Amino acid sequence: MKRTILTAALLASGLTLAACGQVEVAGADDDGSAPTADATTGAAESGEITVVDDQDREVTIDGPVERAVVALSYNNEFVEAIGAGDRVVGVDRGTVQRAPYLGLGEDDIVGESIGELNYEAIVALDPDVAIIPRNGAWQEASERLAEFDIPVVVVSSWDVDVFDETIDILGEVFAEPEGAQAVKDFHEEIVTTVAERVEGTEPVPVYWETDQPYITALPGSGFDQVITGAGGTNVFGDIEGGDAQHEITIDPASVVERDPAVIVHEQPPSAEPYSEAEVAEIVAGIPARPGWSGITAVQEGEIYVTNGWATSGLSKAIGTAYLAKWLHPEEFADVDPADYLERWATEFQGVTDFPGEEPYVAPGGGQ
Repeated sequence: MKRTILTAALLASGLTLAACGQVEVAGADDDGSAPTADATTGAAESGEITVVDDQDREVTIDGPVERAVVALSYNNEFVEAIGAGDRVVGVDRGTVQRAPYLGLGEDDIVGESIGELNYEAIVALDPDVAIIPRNGAWQEASERLAEFDIPVVVVSSWDVDVFDETIDILGEVFAEPEGAQAVKDFHEEIVTTVAERVEGTEPVPVYWETDQPYITALPGSGFDQVITGAGGTNVFGDIEGGDAQHEITIDPASVVERDPAVIVHEQPPSAEPYSEAEVAEIVAGIPARPGWSGITAVQEGEIYVTNGWATSGLSKAIGTAYLAKWLHPEEFADVDPADYLERWATEFQGVTDFPGEEPYVAPGGGQ
């Protein structure tokens, strides 16, 4: 039986807010009850849905899933891609900031981050399910939301290794098997094309830098997987550990010593492009770093500044295609990663005013 939870009952329950503070919940009916979903959204017929999530937890949902709270922009991109984006009623602030084209705004925010969720706001929305990544506050959410019969499904769309499983879980939760298969087919098209062309090539040394200077990816991170998948070798691939994201701050001199042939600096994901001036400053600044003029990538002009919305999209498959072309231009002469990016944006994300590749991928030059 579907839940109907009155706001007054929420307040009386004594449910405390998470550390993120109060978030206003919009869309409540005049009588204070949570708004009802339109039954014509394409959801499955009524019945229990049982899935095994990212943490090998068996989770049962009282379907159909007509209303979902989804934390993490990558999770929301996948939900949109399979055709269930119209059933998302609450998200984290990062999703609103990174993907404004999804049509979600300030009133839809139920958490300042994936680790700081506002449980009162979530419960007030009366969702059928809450979807949270494994590096978010899913344990706490499971405990806090159990009282209100809101199941939590752990899905981590940033993890390259579990891409197929992630899409399958979301397809089951939202009863969108055809949409899920379409996303898997597109992903497979890209990774197969890349794998066939990089096979037998000589690995090219790469230095991959996150949005902060001198923070790089180590084995275990998705960015390291991009490098190896593109037919490259991570110049810091011999180092293990780092933080929870398998990233570490390195000595700038060590980049000079390891002499990468290609340098990539990825900005945080943002469907709204960064300003030309901001990107240009980064592009010009990398070759100008003290002592870096002798690095092969600087001398050859093989420096790229990218927007993570593009190059980390589709579980980093698009970024892998871009990097593979930069590393092995001859083998990829007939492949244009910009086509993949446009298809992802227009066919799977519903972007109607896609500006093309240029605002998201900027090549640098030698000093």
